[in-house]
Amino acid sequence: MEDSFESICARIQARDYKVTQQRRLILQAFLSNPQQHLSAEDIFGIVKKELPDIGLATVYRTLDLLVEVGIIQQMDFGDGKTRYELNDEEVHHHHHLICLECGKVSEFEMDLLESLEKHISSRTGFKILDHKVKFYGHCKDCSQ
Repeated sequence: MEDSFESICARIQARDYKVTQQRRLILQAFLSNPQQHLSAEDIFGIVKKELPDIGLATVYRTLDLLVEVGIIQQMDFGDGKTRYELNDEEVHHHHHLICLECGKVSEFEMDLLESLEKHISSRTGFKILDHKVKFYGHCKDCSQ
């Protein structure tokens, strides 16, 4: 993600929210784990090391706020957990590879659907803004 910690904080403040210690630590957890798809419980575990008094409800409220502001995006990979990742507006598309055995989620950034999007738009007049693709299967480690 191209945004620095300071610019992310400025985006929060521009929406008239305060950048509290809890919010700073939660943001730092995302910035320190950029390739991870973290659940609220994952974030809670990371932040609790620095701030033992933080509650899980505070983490959930902060995640909701960060989704609302557009800093993170919420995802469902069909495993019963909501996960979050930084919302990188510089990257138009990336897809997710989800291992059904170990649950590992990887990103795949090659976008082969641009021509399909153009075809759909030209045939239907529908202006496509985004798409999400999830591939389910077995990762390299579990396949062996």
